Amino acid sequence: MQQQPQSQQKPHLLRGLNGRHIRFIALGSAIGTGLFYGSAAAIQAAGPAVLLAYLVGGAAVFIVMRALGEMAVRNPVSGSFGSYARQYLGPLAGFITGWTYTFEMVIVALADVTAFGIYMGLWYPDVPRWIWVMSIICFIAAMNLCHVRFFGEMEFWLSLIKVVAIIAMMIAGAGIIFFGFGHSFPATGLENLWSHGGFAPNGWQGVVASLGIVMFAFGGVEIIGVTAAEAQNPKKVIPQAINTIPLRIVLFYVCTLAVLMAIFPWNSFGQQGSPFVLIFSGLGIPSAANILNLIVISASISAINSDIFGAGRMMYGMAKEGMAPKSFQRIASNGVPWMTVVVMGAALMVAVVLNYLMPEQVFVLIASLAAFATVWVWIMILLSHFSMRRGLSAEERRTVEFPIPLWPVAPLLTLLFMGVVIAVMGMFEETRIALIAGLVWLALLTVVWYARVKKNVAVPVAE
Repeated sequence: MQQQPQSQQKPHLLRGLNGRHIRFIALGSAIGTGLFYGSAAAIQAAGPAVLLAYLVGGAAVFIVMRALGEMAVRNPVSGSFGSYARQYLGPLAGFITGWTYTFEMVIVALADVTAFGIYMGLWYPDVPRWIWVMSIICFIAAMNLCHVRFFGEMEFWLSLIKVVAIIAMMIAGAGIIFFGFGHSFPATGLENLWSHGGFAPNGWQGVVASLGIVMFAFGGVEIIGVTAAEAQNPKKVIPQAINTIPLRIVLFYVCTLAVLMAIFPWNSFGQQGSPFVLIFSGLGIPSAANILNLIVISASISAINSDIFGAGRMMYGMAKEGMAPKSFQRIASNGVPWMTVVVMGAALMVAVVLNYLMPEQVFVLIASLAAFATVWVWIMILLSHFSMRRGLSAEERRTVEFPIPLWPVAPLLTLLFMGVVIAVMGMFEETRIALIAGLVWLALLTVVWYARVKKNVAVPVAE
């Protein structure tokens, strides 16, 4: 009986993440396949006007994150927005939100591990892709079993590589735009942004069509909320991380793509190889393709790393509330919920099989599925926030530590925008299947809830 208190001490997460870790974990999840690979599909749909889609989508994401940040600062729990949906909207909403986020992370990670296999094929074309996919899954799963501080440090350095590379590309690209570089790159100016069919060559329909891919690219930033339970000072570092989102969106998406489309006509994307490689090659940098390959490999590893972390912590939080198997609560002595990491690694082994079957065009389907799951989670965050605010007294509203700006107009407009994104997915044939699959997923979760889970849900307890 003397050892009972000690055993009860073990199953809890450790606060080992500082502000630097959390900012780069969010970067790692949001800057990956969506920028290096998915942006080409968005550009082909909208032309240079895709920049507007990224700006509008980015503004909507910022409002969602401010809503999440207000709740996370008030109550930093392990289940994050899954727990908030359960607390403010009801147990069924929490169950669907938590598992839909986990589904989102699995789908995005499937795309990222497949991309990793493709990238390694540049160096080792004779090695079957599935071998690389399996090796990276095992490596990242092992990394996620380490102390959360080690995970944070690894994510910091992996994310730093791609941040430095993107900034270097933007500086080099800006130099080419205004000054040129030798015979390879005469000064292009900004004319390419409107001289090939206009700024919006496919009209507003093209901009609208790109929204699914754009929202897929931003998917993952909500992991900031998931890190709150392991942040050393959540009331300080969570607001700091969220308030840098607008700058990150403008810098890493809008500016990057604007530079690329100013140098290369938008309708040439995908025909001459990677624009990143062409820029570095034109500057006379030796082995430009190999350098870029190293960068995109680190980007994909970083994104997979964040995906496994986010999904694992969400499943741990749901298990504490009776919404996932009890075994998901198992925590190693270093504070890591090891069972959820093992489960995510096993789920990603599906990618090994899919690499025998997956053609290139399936990326749009995967991105659309992830976009649906992402937008659904964001809608639930906004609705949870509305419900939380409604339950506060006038005095409590005045003393909110990290209030959402322009309440309630901004979140209402953001909800409307998210509804438009889901409707758009049903308008276009290539994304309609993903919308149907997403709705079927929600229906299946509802059936599972009423058939098996509802009776096991834990009574809410204050954390």
